[in-house]
Amino acid sequence: MNTVMDIARYLKQNNERDYVMFTTGIYSGLRVSDILKLRVKDVRGKDYIAMREKKTKKEKRFIINKNLKKILEAWTRGKDDLQYLLENPATHRPISRQRAWEVMRNAGEEFGVYNLGTHTMRKTFGYHMYQANHDAVMLMKLFNHSDIHVTLRYIGVEQDETDQAISKLDFGV
Repeated sequence: MNTVMDIARYLKQNNERDYVMFTTGIYSGLRVSDILKLRVKDVRGKDYIAMREKKTKKEKRFIINKNLKKILEAWTRGKDDLQYLLENPATHRPISRQRAWEVMRNAGEEFGVYNLGTHTMRKTFGYHMYQANHDAVMLMKLFNHSDIHVTLRYIGVEQDETDQAISKLDFGV
């Protein structure tokens, strides 16, 4: 959790837009492709975000966490409703997936984490949701996975549990 907070603090200091991207990802569990297509009107003054997922084409509606809501309120203040939430000011289009990946990779490297990417935000959401309520079925539905084991592997829980079991082995030698 400390690394997540460190990365958030780092991004906020360096680029508010990148901080908004990161916090939207870790508080929503959305894929970066869905975050990038959000416009100011999709989040400003809303309690929920409703959208059609780019990858699955399925409708999705989810509550905006109170912490994320504060961040989004501050970020969207004074912005036009049709403006992209994560806009590239030079093009007035959303930042690219490549740019989003670079932001995450660079932030990770700053803290000695060398495998960070855009999917890390979604996995972080899932991992912490699972740690909070141990409801893998809810996460499976949320992520549109067809198998519970896929979900557990995706969020790294199976690896954590395997590591813990191995570290507890004691043959007395």
